[in-house]
Amino acid sequence: MPSSTRFPFLSETRHLPSLAFVFFVTLIAWWPGFVAAQPSYERPPIDYLKAPTNDPISALQKKIDAQDVRLEWSEKSGYLESVMEKLAIEKSSQVLVFSKTSFQLKRISPRSPRALYFSDDMYLGWVRGGDVIEVSSVDPKQGAIFYTLEQREREKPKFVRHTHTCLACHSSSLSSGVPGHVVRSVYPAPDGRPILSAGTYRTDHSSPLEERWGGWYVTGKHGSQRHLGNILVRGSEDPRSVDLDRGANVEDLGAQFDTSSYLTGHSDIVALMILEHQAKAHNLLTSAGFLGRVAMHDNGVMNKMLDRPDGFLSDSTKSRIRSATEPLVRYLLFCDETRLDGKIEGTSGFAREFQAKGVRDSQGRSLRDLDLERRLFRYPLSYLIYSKPFDSLPAEIRDQAYHRLWEVLSGEDSSEDFGHLSHEMRKAILEILRETKSDLPKSWRKN
Repeated sequence: MPSSTRFPFLSETRHLPSLAFVFFVTLIAWWPGFVAAQPSYERPPIDYLKAPTNDPISALQKKIDAQDVRLEWSEKSGYLESVMEKLAIEKSSQVLVFSKTSFQLKRISPRSPRALYFSDDMYLGWVRGGDVIEVSSVDPKQGAIFYTLEQREREKPKFVRHTHTCLACHSSSLSSGVPGHVVRSVYPAPDGRPILSAGTYRTDHSSPLEERWGGWYVTGKHGSQRHLGNILVRGSEDPRSVDLDRGANVEDLGAQFDTSSYLTGHSDIVALMILEHQAKAHNLLTSAGFLGRVAMHDNGVMNKMLDRPDGFLSDSTKSRIRSATEPLVRYLLFCDETRLDGKIEGTSGFAREFQAKGVRDSQGRSLRDLDLERRLFRYPLSYLIYSKPFDSLPAEIRDQAYHRLWEVLSGEDSSEDFGHLSHEMRKAILEILRETKSDLPKSWRKN
């Protein structure tokens, strides 16, 4: 993307294997540039910049180039609606951010917010009158792939991929050290500028509600619970002491700006909660995949050096696999999720449409079933376990994830970390998976 591109919902830590010194010296000689200041995902086995991609946008572009698909132009939103239709992104997913945290910031304000739309593997950013649609498309193995689509009518619209300019912001500790996404909450001034001196928050399902959605519009009911959405910090107000009641339980944004210019008039609270859960989950899936691929690559090098069988896994490699997998498993099981203190209700119909997409067992249960009174989901295991990024994890990472999930769901691991999962929840999740996930280890079927 252009040099100052920033997605507010999207924003590497180096990995040096803990290996014997002799291996480290040999690896430097074997791998030119190993010690150079270059992110590890730019080299094999990841090769983020050069490896072929298999994300939804690259697939769509091939169809456009072959004239199998045509994007329709509209005066209201350019190619936005047509792209959403081709990628099955619902209008109800719309959420609106008015903080000036995008490279199209001159066109963004509380009177002209930026609209974001998303599905299980796509994120789109649209600005009224903007030059481009901003896109993050999730590749099953490579993680977030960034594009723009010029908002100008042409015979064959072209999604343009961006790498280094986007990665400057979208590959850091904030995105789990990989090309990825970050949902940010800020204290916005009346013109939408973030008041950086007051601090910002990275938000996911573990964040307290009172730290979420600063610089965003939020529509929905949430009772006595409070958040930072819908609020501008005026004049000499202390951002940390701003009255959160001003932005609470807003159902109509008509008083804030002209909503007729947008696909809907909503910035649904449930869509926001799903977005922030999903954004970090995608990062952790990518991180686990990258770390697993690097670990297995290094293991293969060592096997050749020491004349070991191809399939041999060293204790060090096994440890790296476990370490790469555990954060993902904990997140997918909603460890550290913030407890809700009352009912959450959206306004756009997003909750209904999201749940309708769920794979259901014989009792009609799905991992997409929402709770929204005590927690986000009724059965706290992320629906992204059905996703291509999960299924595309290195076999060693995926096997370890299933092993840990079995330990937790069967009750073998009854540690405090998973104390939020009752016996009934674990049993239900296990039953749902057994009926709806075809690639479960055989051991899951026997017990």
